[in-house]
Amino acid sequence: MKLAAPFEFATAQKISFGAGRLREIGALAQTFGRSALVVTGRNIARADQLRELLRVANIATTIFSVPGEPTVDDIGRGVAAARGAEADLVIAFGGGSPIDAGKAIAAMLTNPGALEDYLEVVGRGQTLTAPPVPLIAAPTTAGTGAEVTRNAVLGATAHRLKVSLRSPLLLPRLALIDPELTYSLPRQETAWSGMDALTQLIEAFVCTRANAMTDALCREALPRAARALPLAFQNPNDASARSEMCLASLFSGFALANAGLGAVHGFAAPIGGMFSAPHGAVCACLLPHVMEQNIRALRVDSAESPALERYSEIASFLTGRRGAPPEAAVDWVRSLSAGLDIPALGKFQIGREAIPELVERSLKSSSMKGNPISLSAHQLSEALARAL
Repeated sequence: MKLAAPFEFATAQKISFGAGRLREIGALAQTFGRSALVVTGRNIARADQLRELLRVANIATTIFSVPGEPTVDDIGRGVAAARGAEADLVIAFGGGSPIDAGKAIAAMLTNPGALEDYLEVVGRGQTLTAPPVPLIAAPTTAGTGAEVTRNAVLGATAHRLKVSLRSPLLLPRLALIDPELTYSLPRQETAWSGMDALTQLIEAFVCTRANAMTDALCREALPRAARALPLAFQNPNDASARSEMCLASLFSGFALANAGLGAVHGFAAPIGGMFSAPHGAVCACLLPHVMEQNIRALRVDSAESPALERYSEIASFLTGRRGAPPEAAVDWVRSLSAGLDIPALGKFQIGREAIPELVERSLKSSSMKGNPISLSAHQLSEALARAL
């Protein structure tokens, strides 16, 4: 019997999952503070129910809108808003963008200096030392799993990059996942966010830092996502499908935070920094092409790699056929993408002339280091070209 490899596992201090759990937010928030900065997306009206529940619980609220994927400047404005309101609690309510913004705001309320001091790549990479103010993360999409990850992805506009603020201290005190909050998601966002979750599960399962705990989570969640995503796309009010996708997203967050990702997310960071392309859409466009390159490279250069067997497992999870070859997983993802109306990357004004710079930047990303096999610049260029 093979000895299990050592690993560590970290996540949010408390997780509350289930339909209707938002109605408990008042009592839960009272344990953390009395004045909350509510960080949400472009449509602030979506937070009306949340704010009313907090009002009944005698918790003051100040709304802070992040209209797109958060930038360094957004965090500065959020910190100023929180201090002006004397907020002792941050509640991030929305998709991955508001949640990442909430993490960074909560951290910078208690840690000295400028945000840039703590950023990877473009900053000094200092370690956060002071615990952030209490953070509650309540996702309204089923995709990023950001409610249980320990980094915040931020746009560094001046550098045309997306970079991470990363620390175990960023893990929320409470992750509240209520599938009812996802019922109103437009079909396009359902597709893009769901494909992000699927990508995270696949990449975490085959990455070089996978472990027994994350393997179990991925094996549990992949079949759920395969069944539920098409159903949630076709019928937004399918309670079972929405719940399954929220669970798959949560598990994908557990997995990526404790194992890692791969080349799809290695590309996603520089693409998001250089172009106005939603993260989930980028992952959806790239996933089948990167899987295909990985499987081909593994067959040629590392035929004994356990990653090939894992791609075969993925194929079985996705297709429902035991013993399916790795390539069947690629075919299934392509078919799903077509059914979800996933566009090519060219829709986001990304042209072939950008490929060399995107490949160069992707090779420096932390996610690329987790890819199950080292892909050459030529192989990465081919995958990206096919996604266009």
